[in-house]
Amino acid sequence: MRNTTRLGLSTALALVIGASSAFAENVKIAFIDPLSGPFASTGTNGLHQYEFAAEELVNKQGGVLGGDKFEIVAFDNKISPKESLIQLQVAIDQGIRYIAQGNSSGVANALTEAIDKHNKRNPDDRVLFLNYSAVDPALTNDKCNFWHFRFDANADIKMDALTDIIAKDDGIKKVYIIGQDYSFGKAVAAAAVKFLGEKRPDIEIVGNELHPIGKVKDFTPYARKIVSSGADAMITGNWGADMVGLGKSVLENGYTGPIYTYYAAADGITAAFGAAGDGSLRLVSEGQQNPPASERAENYVKAFKAKYPDGNVSQSRITNVIEMLAKAINEAGTATDVVKVGMALEGMEHDSLWGGKIFMRPQDHQAIQDVHIFAHTKVEYDYDNSGYGMLTESTVEMAAMDSPTTCKMKRP
Repeated sequence: MRNTTRLGLSTALALVIGASSAFAENVKIAFIDPLSGPFASTGTNGLHQYEFAAEELVNKQGGVLGGDKFEIVAFDNKISPKESLIQLQVAIDQGIRYIAQGNSSGVANALTEAIDKHNKRNPDDRVLFLNYSAVDPALTNDKCNFWHFRFDANADIKMDALTDIIAKDDGIKKVYIIGQDYSFGKAVAAAAVKFLGEKRPDIEIVGNELHPIGKVKDFTPYARKIVSSGADAMITGNWGADMVGLGKSVLENGYTGPIYTYYAAADGITAAFGAAGDGSLRLVSEGQQNPPASERAENYVKAFKAKYPDGNVSQSRITNVIEMLAKAINEAGTATDVVKVGMALEGMEHDSLWGGKIFMRPQDHQAIQDVHIFAHTKVEYDYDNSGYGMLTESTVEMAAMDSPTTCKMKRP
């Protein structure tokens, strides 16, 4: 009898442990971005921001669905659309249902098309695409689909805000537009031409060119053209190593006007400019850090810097991705049925850690939020341990809330 009793207790204990393990599973998020090559610093810092947000904002708060933890799984796409599709398939084969990507709209365009096709063919194995930084407007217009959610303001929304500032400066008569030769760079140029034409038709566009992405070693020829054009202002969507190379080169070649940018901050960019960028660099983005929007935001930045002394909380939208996904999963009551999770994300309003609200517009899955214009200058909460960072100069509240979209979304 004693042996039978022991066996029964052991079996019961094993069943209890097994049941607990079944209920406490990690919700995996595939991070597909460059972790090697010329844009490795951008991807690596983004990865650290995702890992930190998942741990601080979800796991330490008890997880989702009563205890499941978020786990970030990194995949190096080498900034290649082809490599990204390979890594996407690897992630899907591992059972990962959430895909996060942001660097390069060229990659995002490839991913959103592949995910849409995969989900149609595999209704029991669907995934969601959490786009945190790829801002080609087409992604939430003609190329929109139910599975894609963009947490960043698109290129048109940002250019609308930037050109409001440019239009108010009577000293700007000539503008030079330059960017990387892919979908995002082309979208930035098109938006600049459109909005400047509407707001300041007197401004002359003295240059509008694209250069190969991640391949230019010496930007001197481009810088000399910009300086010789007599441009009063520059507009560029460059990011990563291309932003550093272009910006430093134009300043070294004597350019003194304002440089209006999308991504001229952190990941070595702020340190590279230092004092030279003070008074010239302007950045359009979301999320306020100087001054911090709240004590909670201030504490978050301090905690991140304590863990990653060389890192930067430069993409505040990443915290919005993590918190909104957690909220959607809890609301849907499932992490595996991504249709229910997607439905919960649609129309969601979220109080951002960085101040203001985020509204996931249901008709196109474009996040609507406050957009800020920042100036590169000396700040308390700096980037790259340089003493310099981004100071809020102006804000457009809930930018483009009523802007039109050509999205004709088909829902599952």
